Amino acid sequence: MTFYLSIFILTELMMIAMVLHVAHYSGFTKTQKTWYLLTFIAIMLCSGAEFAVHCGYYVPSMKLFMTILTVLQFSIAPMLGILFVGALGLGKQKRIAVAFLAVNLVVETIAAPFGWVFYYTDEGYFRGNLFIIYEIFYFLSLIYLVVGMIVVGRKFKNRDARTIIMVIVVLVAGIVPMTLYQIHVTYIAVAISSIICYVYYNDLVQQDIQAELIANQEKMSGMQSHIITGLSSLIESRDMETGEHVSRTASYVKKIAKYARSEGVYSDQIDDHFISMLSMLAPMHDIGKIVVSDQILKKPARLTPEEFEMMKKHAESGGDVVKKVLDGLADEEYVLFASDIASYHHERWDGTGYPHGIAGEDIPLAARIMAIADVFDALISKRCYKEAIPREEAYKIIEEESGTHFDPKLVEVFLRHKEEF
Repeated sequence: MTFYLSIFILTELMMIAMVLHVAHYSGFTKTQKTWYLLTFIAIMLCSGAEFAVHCGYYVPSMKLFMTILTVLQFSIAPMLGILFVGALGLGKQKRIAVAFLAVNLVVETIAAPFGWVFYYTDEGYFRGNLFIIYEIFYFLSLIYLVVGMIVVGRKFKNRDARTIIMVIVVLVAGIVPMTLYQIHVTYIAVAISSIICYVYYNDLVQQDIQAELIANQEKMSGMQSHIITGLSSLIESRDMETGEHVSRTASYVKKIAKYARSEGVYSDQIDDHFISMLSMLAPMHDIGKIVVSDQILKKPARLTPEEFEMMKKHAESGGDVVKKVLDGLADEEYVLFASDIASYHHERWDGTGYPHGIAGEDIPLAARIMAIADVFDALISKRCYKEAIPREEAYKIIEEESGTHFDPKLVEVFLRHKEEF
């Protein structure tokens, strides 16, 4: 008897814990919560009724009460599968549950006076000759639960057939001892199975939410990329470029960063995230040109000192323009990274660059990498004010300006892989 009391208490405590969890959980709708609460409360009621029947304290005067209690238990127990399928979110379960309860209640009520399914004597509870009626209803409910789990699982991208198998195994492990040996551990098995089902469904929901978040992040990232590239190409087209400068320099900075990391150069700063951000945001390096007039941008000759001072404003204004463009579209780290590239890619290693005249490693690493890519592409490209120069000559210029214009460590990386550019 101590064994059955322990089983009963454990079952009730598990279901109370689940009821409290569902009541305070914000991940389900009100309808889903109702179904879950009905399921767990029904298990508690059925477990309590079974314990009352088999606890050993039955007396003949309780015959009518125990008969009514058992009728209710035998009517509710086969509904557990339907209740849980409703909790899993399968539609139109309310009518099925009501109909199933009504059929069970009618059958058990009619059978009770004749002792077909069960009966009580002075010695206590006994199974009737037609106890199989209850077993059939119970079995149909379990089949309905398993089928319901499969149907609901098909709605989700992430499914785990092993969980369904586990539920079946646990239920069988609880039902077989009761059916063959009248060892009453069914409801502890049902309670455990209900918790597994609950976790199974919650995992499905969370995995799909996570997958949806990732998809939305990728979609947002793609939108950001298209906006950045499109806007950058628009700026370049004002400068009589086709936008190919944007794509070329994005490719260059990615290669420089990858080779630097592989060779241990600034590897404490360069990781996959840094490389991804750099290649994505490099096209915004000249976005500050939006503040420069077409007369200067499209001038087919070298700029005068006064005009060059106006041109230099594109770096000074680049950071502010980036912040205005990306405000609300990206997080703070993203905006700051893009702002560094736009603001500082014309700074020089020796401190003679613009707009702030900062030097050495005070210049953000992303901007130092961008400087090499930007100048190299400008040298080998035809512009409205100059012809393209041969690549070997461009390599030589980059090498000569190592330590003055460019970060010498990055120049070494660039030149070691110059055939890749």
